[in-house]
Amino acid sequence: MAKKLFVGSLPYSINDEQLKAHFEKFGEITSASVVMDKFDKTRSRGFGFVEMPNDEEAQKAIDELNGKELDGRAITVSEARPREDRPNRDFGGNRR
Repeated sequence: MAKKLFVGSLPYSINDEQLKAHFEKFGEITSASVVMDKFDKTRSRGFGFVEMPNDEEAQKAIDELNGKELDGRAITVSEARPREDRPNRDFGGNRR
């Protein structure tokens, strides 16, 4: 079964291809994506996700890369958790 990894504390300059290349040395990558700011589509939010089809290779990537530096920043790598439902944020404004 494929494993989705969360990668945090990414350098803001990194893109999807660079993220994929960083993880490829541990095995096959199904997808790699850096989450971008929803207002400024050119700026990373500093985290992303990598999907690997082989659980053993994914675990090796976690073990080897968690806490290691990427372009001067110590990244965090862990198994991604399912996204939690968040309540709708209503700030009491009357938007029309």
